Amino acid sequence: MALATPRASRFAELALCLGALSLGVSEFAAMGLLPQIAADTGVSMPKAGLTISAYALGVVLGAPLLALAFARCPRRLLLVGLALLIAFGNLASALAPNFLGAFAARLVAGLPHGAYLGTAAMVAASLAPPDRRASAVARVILGLSIANLIGVPLATWIGQLASWRAVFGIVALIALVTAALIRLCLPVIGAGPGIGVRREIRAMLRPQVLLALGTAAIGFGGMFAIYSYIVPTLTEVTGIAKTTVPILLAVFGLGMIAGNMAGGWLSDRGVMRAIGMMLALSVVAQFGFLFTPFSLPLVTVNIFLIGATSMGLGPALQTRLLDVAPDAQMLAASLNHSAFNLANALGAWLGGVVIAAGFGWTSTGAIGAVLTLAGSAVFAASLVLERSETAAATFEAC
Repeated sequence: MALATPRASRFAELALCLGALSLGVSEFAAMGLLPQIAADTGVSMPKAGLTISAYALGVVLGAPLLALAFARCPRRLLLVGLALLIAFGNLASALAPNFLGAFAARLVAGLPHGAYLGTAAMVAASLAPPDRRASAVARVILGLSIANLIGVPLATWIGQLASWRAVFGIVALIALVTAALIRLCLPVIGAGPGIGVRREIRAMLRPQVLLALGTAAIGFGGMFAIYSYIVPTLTEVTGIAKTTVPILLAVFGLGMIAGNMAGGWLSDRGVMRAIGMMLALSVVAQFGFLFTPFSLPLVTVNIFLIGATSMGLGPALQTRLLDVAPDAQMLAASLNHSAFNLANALGAWLGGVVIAAGFGWTSTGAIGAVLTLAGSAVFAASLVLERSETAAATFEAC
């Protein structure tokens, strides 16, 4: 179903984007709040880091479960419900009495993440002209980038001055506003065609779907290997004051915005080419992090480029999954964010391993580049398979 006017479509995208903003702050701000979470709950920094893993686990579990359970639910109603669940999970995080409570609350907060972003992307694409789908998806995902430009630095600042609990309380409020705006701005959109749970799962087992998800699960890990430890790297290696960290986080967010919009524009002109370009540029940007943190000007530029090249992959991979799983788009779009958070867990874990092994904070740059190269290899397999399938189809047609 299409909206009546482009203006109405933009209001719908704005409402959906606000939900992505709440999710971006909820997920990424936790990394900058680890010192406060650890101190308040009486645990070590590595143990506090498990709250990040809990959120990622919630995304991985929640995306397929909610997508399958509510596949026949009207889209507007589903998005309102998911926004309310985002609010509940973050309010529970703000009120958590101890570390175990915080861990459980972050798990719950992550449950609606993939289903919300996947459904929002699918709805935005359905409301846009066919040749502008990726740009519409990019405008919705833009909320994640804005979160890193404004929300995360502001959340880090609030966490330093007040409390990490206040940050999650604010996120809960944003999610409540999102629910209200979705109800007001989106048209009544019915559920997709019911093909059954088994057929949807079979659709997810197609080679091209698995390869697209594999590209995301491994390729995005490079960014998270670096970003998960960016605060101590900047304070310990670059030598900047803690109060300056939010400015550098804002630079990362600015790069994400630029990359997100560029990725959408490029994807409208060729999805596979856009994925390949962003992966190649990501390898270069992440490898540079081995050396740039020793200079404030260089690391500032490098952080911008890491954010831009990594986020440029988002619209391209989201659109790719909509293309290769046309009969199970909601599940496919949701699983993209499960893959994204598997990358979160993988990157954060491997980054911690090399740091703990004594290779230093900047060693996350090498791990990031290796993970992105591995994701590029998965993408190359997808490209080869697609070309062979096209050649076979051409041969049969002859």
